Amino acid sequence: MDPLHTQHGMPESEAAAEARRLIDDWAAKPVHHHPTSFRDDTAPPAFGTTPPVKQPDHRIVPAWAAGIAVASIGVGAGVTGIGCGAWLVLQGLASVSLAGVLMVTLPFAGLAMAATAIGGAINRARSAVTKNIYEGPVTMRTEITNNSTTRGMFFPRTRNDIHH
Repeated sequence: MDPLHTQHGMPESEAAAEARRLIDDWAAKPVHHHPTSFRDDTAPPAFGTTPPVKQPDHRIVPAWAAGIAVASIGVGAGVTGIGCGAWLVLQGLASVSLAGVLMVTLPFAGLAMAATAIGGAINRARSAVTKNIYEGPVTMRTEITNNSTTRGMFFPRTRNDIHH
């Protein structure tokens, strides 16, 4: 590229003359100040001649969105109730001493011991002695045939056919 020419092929002297002409044209024009905003300070009328127009609300909430909203409120209220109940229980447990725990649980332990003793006595009374008394000749013959088949390699199944 020739050092005496500009990028677009204009000689340096012509480029300098064009630049000087543009700068002089720009400096000769007066600066115009245009407003960028406007404020109207007149008071609006209290009422006018235009009749009111009905403006219906066209926002439609889908049924699933309303259901989710109602369910969320219900779940929130339920969880709050459970949390309050747990807080009350834990506050009550925090205020209990060992003596209080023993006073509450000892009667139940006594009732459990008494119920166990009564159950054992009833069980012993029920277990009566059984005596088989045979008079005369007794013949008892028992024949058991066991047929067992197993099928399957990975999940075997065994079937037992017992005949008396």
